[in-house]
Amino acid sequence: MRTLIIVLNIILLSSFAHVSSAEVTLDSLLKKVQDGAVKTQEVNKAREAEFLSKKNQQAAMLKKAKAELAQLERESERLKVAFEKNEKAIIKVEGELNIAKGTLGEMFGVVRQVAGEMLGQVQASVTSAEIAGRKPFLKDMSKAQSLPGIPELEKLWFELQREMTATGKVASFKTEVVQPNGESAQKTVTRVGAFNLVAEGDYLEYQGATGQILTLAQQPSSRWTGLIDDFEGAGAGFTTFGVDPSRGAILGMLVQTPSLMDRVNQGGVVGYVILSLLMIGLLIVGERFVVLNKLEKDMKAQLATDKIDEGNPLGQIMSAFQKHKNSGLETLELKLDEAIIKATPKIKRGITTIKILSGVAPLLGLLGTVTGMILTFQTITLFGTGDPKLMAGGISQALMTTVLGLVCAIPLILLHNFISSKSQRMVQILEEESVGLMASKEEGALS
Repeated sequence: MRTLIIVLNIILLSSFAHVSSAEVTLDSLLKKVQDGAVKTQEVNKAREAEFLSKKNQQAAMLKKAKAELAQLERESERLKVAFEKNEKAIIKVEGELNIAKGTLGEMFGVVRQVAGEMLGQVQASVTSAEIAGRKPFLKDMSKAQSLPGIPELEKLWFELQREMTATGKVASFKTEVVQPNGESAQKTVTRVGAFNLVAEGDYLEYQGATGQILTLAQQPSSRWTGLIDDFEGAGAGFTTFGVDPSRGAILGMLVQTPSLMDRVNQGGVVGYVILSLLMIGLLIVGERFVVLNKLEKDMKAQLATDKIDEGNPLGQIMSAFQKHKNSGLETLELKLDEAIIKATPKIKRGITTIKILSGVAPLLGLLGTVTGMILTFQTITLFGTGDPKLMAGGISQALMTTVLGLVCAIPLILLHNFISSKSQRMVQILEEESVGLMASKEEGALS
């Protein structure tokens, strides 16, 4: 080690020397080496002294840590003995408590169970809209850790009896009702047992979590809301009322049921086109019905008299016969056929259009079905089949357009048959009268 230090000192001295090697004497070099060795010995002694002092300090700290460990082990042993002793005492006391409670322990469990069930029922019951302040007591009773006293048991019995009595009564009370727009209003609410809440012709909903009474944003059909006015106006006796025995579940589904207009809107553009065709067809049928009835009435009146009225097809044929009765049979026949041909378009006008509309409507329904299924498959491609609600729009359009097509086609086919038969019968009357006139002319010629 010292040799290494001497070598290093020599290297350092040689590197920092700025004079020539000729000027450096061996004595000066030896003196410098000796001085460096002395300094190195002093540094080493100081370091050794420091190491010895720290060694003594570490030994003292180790001794102190061992003493603390021994003390903690003694404390742990003492606590272990105390824990075992306390555990045995607790087991003994619990046994004595169970013996002391006897049947009261079973009663305590039943009371907690009844209070918990009652709490769940009260939170969802519409009777809580009128009767408030029951939830805290029932909640504390259901979570109690000690045996209830006589007052608590009597109060629990009272709440059970009050709920049972309220479910069999119809009561009215004033309270705040939240409107669909979010505003609150003071209203007289009528409670029908534990089933429904109504006010001013509307069904209400009780929110057990918040304790609020809400007016349903969408009311059921007038078939049910119309009964509320009669019910609220009845002073005594019996009246008809729509009760929801499921306490809101059936009413919720009834409200969500689409109306007729909702169903029509599900058909989309194709559905509107089909309904337009139906309206056009019905207008044509109505016009034809009025015109044909008038012509039929005029023709019957013409048959009942000898006076010729050229305002109806039969009068036109008879007028043509009178004008050309002195002509030959062939000429007369042609003139009568001409009169029939002129009268026929007025009788049969629009009937072909009705037939075409009755045939186009189912085709449009099929078109809507195809487009609806295309939308459904596009939705499946984008979002998969995880959520059926995403596919409901396309399926609804497919089904509703089919229904609308059939709803349009069936009545138009029946009305077309009716109008066609009526017009055919009138044309047949014209042909029969024409043949009759020709026969009378021929008989006159033969005689």
